[in-house]
Amino acid sequence: MRDELLRILESFPGKRVLVVGDLMADEHIWGHVNRISPEAPVPIVEVERETFVPGGAANTAAQLVAFEAEVFVAGVVGDDTAGGKLREALQALGADISAVVTASDRPTTRKTRVTAGSYQGAQQIVRVDRELRAPLTAETEAALVRACEEVLEAGCEALLFSDYLKGVLTETLVVRLSAAARVRGVVVTANPKPASVAFYKEADLIQLNRKEADEASRTTLFESLDDTLFHDAGARLREVLGVRNLLVTRGARGLTIFEPTHFVDVAAVPVEVFDGTGAGDSTIAGITMGLAAGGTIEQAVRLGNAAGGAVVRHVGVVTARREEIAALL
Repeated sequence: MRDELLRILESFPGKRVLVVGDLMADEHIWGHVNRISPEAPVPIVEVERETFVPGGAANTAAQLVAFEAEVFVAGVVGDDTAGGKLREALQALGADISAVVTASDRPTTRKTRVTAGSYQGAQQIVRVDRELRAPLTAETEAALVRACEEVLEAGCEALLFSDYLKGVLTETLVVRLSAAARVRGVVVTANPKPASVAFYKEADLIQLNRKEADEASRTTLFESLDDTLFHDAGARLREVLGVRNLLVTRGARGLTIFEPTHFVDVAAVPVEVFDGTGAGDSTIAGITMGLAAGGTIEQAVRLGNAAGGAVVRHVGVVTARREEIAALL
């Protein structure tokens, strides 16, 4: 099994992947707290540095670039400074942004986290979100669909939907692009939210975590420690959703693939976990690359599992390298 996984991993470079989803700008303000404000009972953060990284679907794209794929990013940004910086950051990574549409009626989704250190250690003080979750206008949606179809027509091995419910991935857009991918034999994967999971019936695989699976099924069975209850719930949910393959991640308990006729449990990679941020993005990116490279569903999931395991060993949002994945297989 390991030799076959390594062979698939070695064929990642050069695969053409279109990522469509909610692009975000992740800003971080780092500083120290030495006193409380006289204006209100809140800490005063003395800023030391600020960082800016691509988030949301853009982070998934960054992970695919780290796998040495040829990545095409599709989504919407506002006509603002954050949108310009996000475009520049994606270009600097080496991603193609020709399918990124600028909309004048909505801001770039931006999340600003303020983290401060004191004698008690560093901790996040507050997060400020700037976003508009309303669906795209018909004009913007049409422009985005056209841009994505042009990329698909030019040739891709995979289409990955990265859905954060910010209004970009409407049912119309998802269904139309999924159909266009199917006609061309393109692999389709998705990392949806419970509210939009029904959009992705044509995907080869969709990924949910336990909490999302419970919300999608309106149960609490996926959080259960009883494996029989968990497996029965997963099989039922896959059938109810009508998806080809359902993947449910279980944190330290690994993940489970629910296929039409059976399920497969995959154990978590035995690593020390420091930060789970971005692990889901790396997992779905690894799975998508595994399928694009000709792997089976199980082989692709094992590669995605190793990719997720590689990133949780680090603090903050990072990307997994193929060498790290190979070492964890």
